[in-house]
Amino acid sequence: MDPNELKRALGAGLLSFPVTPFGTDGLFNRKVYEKHVGWLASFDASVLFAAGGTGEFFSLEPAEVPEIIAAAKASARDTPIVSGCGYGTRIAVSIARSAEKAGADGLLLLPHYLMDASQEGLYQHIKTVCQSVGIGVMVYNRDNSILSAETLARLCDDCPNLVGFKDGSGDIGLVRKITATMGDRLTYLGGMPTAELFADAYLCAGVTTYSSAVFNFVPALATQFYKALRAGDTETTNRILIDFFYPFMEIRNRQKGYAVSAVKAGVRLMGFDAGPVRAPLTDLTAEEVKVLELLCEPHRNASVIQAAE
Repeated sequence: MDPNELKRALGAGLLSFPVTPFGTDGLFNRKVYEKHVGWLASFDASVLFAAGGTGEFFSLEPAEVPEIIAAAKASARDTPIVSGCGYGTRIAVSIARSAEKAGADGLLLLPHYLMDASQEGLYQHIKTVCQSVGIGVMVYNRDNSILSAETLARLCDDCPNLVGFKDGSGDIGLVRKITATMGDRLTYLGGMPTAELFADAYLCAGVTTYSSAVFNFVPALATQFYKALRAGDTETTNRILIDFFYPFMEIRNRQKGYAVSAVKAGVRLMGFDAGPVRAPLTDLTAEEVKVLELLCEPHRNASVIQAAE
């Protein structure tokens, strides 16, 4: 996919990150993954991100990434697939090239590994990855990889295939400066954990879409919330926040890492054998799964019916 086509697709609607299922042997379960991604592609997500944060990119071997991308492309119908990418520059370049070869339509460059870096270091890192491929690239502004508006402007000048900026920092002031400075040069994505909780604030800052983790298991509800948000229907978004997202947040906040673990538990509750999370994450307890099941039950039939249609 041409980078500008990807840019348009990113801004066209809701986005999501499929979980990566593992079998009892701990290896990637391609059969379950293709079934789950095919189900998600029957809903209204405009782009799916394979091997991303919710897909446990940080727990994958680099060699597993192209296999996951190929599986996503085989089952996603016409939905564009963006691959996770990250670590140090040399590893990131290797992952980027292998993902492109496997058919990825774009890359999401996650924060590099461990060390803080200067703005010049971040510039060189991102520029090198962008120039190693021909597909579109999005940067993920989070943790130890926080770009200034000035650094991002340099990258936009030097990397024509840099098409997206995803923010997971929660620094709305910085985000607004970036959207005001860069204008329509980039597509802007919300990337806070359980992004729906922050969607109103980000929308006011010029961020028109976001990646929904819960789309993995309640895609009809996630889509309903997104459409209501874009329509200015605060009565609906408030109701969904109170009925679903705030209770889900309480489960998610019980342990570190549950932003991924709770989503994977939800996928299992919808009938997909996604297996456990990989260490260092831990799965929900049996009691917590029961709480999540009660929360999801009212939305199960809606997702199944919409997928059938």
